[in-house]
Amino acid sequence: MDMKYKALELDLQDDGAELQEALLKLSGQKTVPNVYIKGTHIGGCDDTFAAKSNGKINHLLNIKSYDYDLIVIGGGSGGLAASKEAAVLGKKVAVCDYVKPTPKGTTWGLGGTCVNVGCIPKKLMHQAAILGESLQDSRHYGWETPESVQHSWSQLRDAVQAHVGSLNWGYKVALREKDVTYINGYTAFVDAHTIKTVNKKGKEQIYTAERFLIATGMRPRYPDIPGSIEYTITSDDLFSLPYNPGKTVCVGASYVSLECAGFLAGMGNDVTVMVRSILLRGFDQDMAEKIGSYMEKHHVNFIRKAVPTKIEMVKDGQPPTLRIHYKKTESGDESSIECNTILMAIGRDACTTDIGLDKAGVITNSKNGKIPTINEQTNVPHIYAVGDILQDGHELTPVAIEAGKLLARRLYNNSNRQCDYVNVPTTVFTPLEYGSCGLPEEDAVAKYGQENLEVYHTYFQPLEYTVSHREANACYAKIICDKSNNEKVVGFHVLGPNAGEITQGFAVAMKAGATKEHFDSTIGIHPTCGELFTTMKVTKSSGEDITPSGC
Repeated sequence: MDMKYKALELDLQDDGAELQEALLKLSGQKTVPNVYIKGTHIGGCDDTFAAKSNGKINHLLNIKSYDYDLIVIGGGSGGLAASKEAAVLGKKVAVCDYVKPTPKGTTWGLGGTCVNVGCIPKKLMHQAAILGESLQDSRHYGWETPESVQHSWSQLRDAVQAHVGSLNWGYKVALREKDVTYINGYTAFVDAHTIKTVNKKGKEQIYTAERFLIATGMRPRYPDIPGSIEYTITSDDLFSLPYNPGKTVCVGASYVSLECAGFLAGMGNDVTVMVRSILLRGFDQDMAEKIGSYMEKHHVNFIRKAVPTKIEMVKDGQPPTLRIHYKKTESGDESSIECNTILMAIGRDACTTDIGLDKAGVITNSKNGKIPTINEQTNVPHIYAVGDILQDGHELTPVAIEAGKLLARRLYNNSNRQCDYVNVPTTVFTPLEYGSCGLPEEDAVAKYGQENLEVYHTYFQPLEYTVSHREANACYAKIICDKSNNEKVVGFHVLGPNAGEITQGFAVAMKAGATKEHFDSTIGIHPTCGELFTTMKVTKSSGEDITPSGC
């Protein structure tokens, strides 16, 4: 129980025999151990364990008895990882998870954003678009593929949802196997050690815990304009949409917007992206603009420097006909577009505003609702947070999983290992995938100074693109090196097929402190896209041509 105590070893005491006689008169017990708490006699070993079980010790020490050692609020990747790890380490754990329906009524099962309405269905639909492009390429490789091929939205949607459903079931089974209690109810703090849950039937339950982990994630934001909530969808709705989205306007230039626009266009839909300012804020802007340029050449329309002002229904149906009004931010000119689906992807808000954090004393950022932490610990020592809701954290599933596991081990297994938030790799699954690790070029310049950086870069053409006559200069790669530190690689960026697979391996090298010399001295695998990072010689500062030329 981690309580300080004093022990008298009677066989080591000169007056041990006399003490035993005194104890016999005092408590009727001569044998040891003979336990007292605040003057109250507890008894021997079995008596002490019984007193712990029945709450007598907690009462004497004024320690509250809790229902659980750990309650996790949120059944996404980070929360599930932490809960299972804590249970394996012998703790009594509960996971509270409840998905509020979207304005369109969409809901889903256990597993959080990634499994249900994020990474998993997104990657599967991205793959559907890639296969469509591959069908077109196949004719150049001798396959007698029909000139016109049709895509079935309903067949893809059903296959994706079936896979997601299997994952939901798997998570429930995993919790049950590890004796983690699953509570399907909306959860809010009553006080710092107490929560209230409300299930879909309105039944309330009160639970207490010694510690809490907040892992509630984020949900899409809607703009404050007429018709926004009534007539638009978000990525929370798209992957289970009962009809083909048809002509679609994606509002926003986030990775969610560009990824969805990319795979919808790849399936043959008419797609427009409305951009308020820049593409992929927070990512390397050199890479972001190249992504936009590629998408424009591959059937995605862009309206730049514009914001929506009003959305209205023209004709109801599946899909409906909608009209989105917008205004140019620089000229003030107004216009409108008719379409079938409007996808809002302008950002996400932390799910922290309605869970009683004020009653628990947890501080949040007043601007975005995120939670400031130190090593995942909030300002309330027994309350922790992981995942997308962390202030200055990474909104990435693998980061949440790693942080959740390591936190459980620190709390319950005497570990001291912290989650490393430096050089975290990620990939944006646009039609040409964008993989990155380390700093965007803009951030590297701000941190190290332009004079201390060397940027090596090149266009490249995958061998697979040659026979099908794809663009020679669509794919691009660069590494950013710190000249003041032996040209240590501080930024890695690649735009091309399978960028995620390429980036994952090089991320390991960056974790190990790789320099440009390490890259140069590594023999490449030929012919692959990844090998170009072992032969990259041209620097941006030189201004030399980086157009690919042969093997």
